[in-house]
Amino acid sequence: MVTVRTSVLVPAAPEAVWEDLRHIGSHSEWMSDAVAIRFLSEAREGVGVRFECDTKIGPFRLTDRMEVTQWRVNEAMLIRHTGLVAGTGCLQLFGDNTEGSITSTRVEWTETLRFPWWMGGAVGAAAAKPMLRAVWTRNLERLASRF
Repeated sequence: MVTVRTSVLVPAAPEAVWEDLRHIGSHSEWMSDAVAIRFLSEAREGVGVRFECDTKIGPFRLTDRMEVTQWRVNEAMLIRHTGLVAGTGCLQLFGDNTEGSITSTRVEWTETLRFPWWMGGAVGAAAAKPMLRAVWTRNLERLASRF
C-alpha cells in the first residue's frame, strides 16, 4: 500500500472550486491520466455515485472502478477504488482567509492505493509513488489553470 499526497493553491474561493470539482464527468478535462469516465449509477453527484474511469499512465492502462463514499459540499469528496487498484482517494478544499475574505483555496489530493501482484504489489506501489505524485501534481496545476 502506498499513500501519495499533493496540493495546489487555486486563485478562487472554495465554493467556485467545488462548483468545478462536483462535476465528476468533467474530471477528464484536467486529469491527464483519466482517458474516459462512465457513470454506473443514475446519480452524477453525492454519496453513492459509482463510475468507471479508463486510466492511462505511461504504458499502463486499466479501468478504475470508483464510488463516492463522502461528499461534503465546498469541503471534500472521498472516493473508494474497487477495481484492480484498490484504496481511497480524497480531494479536500481549504480556504485561505486573507484579510477577512477567502480569496484562494488549497486543494489537497490524497490517494492510498494497493497495487495487484502483477503490478508489483507493495514494491510496485513504492516505485510508482514519485511518478504518481508528479502526474497528480500536474493534474492539480491544470485544475488551478481553469480559474
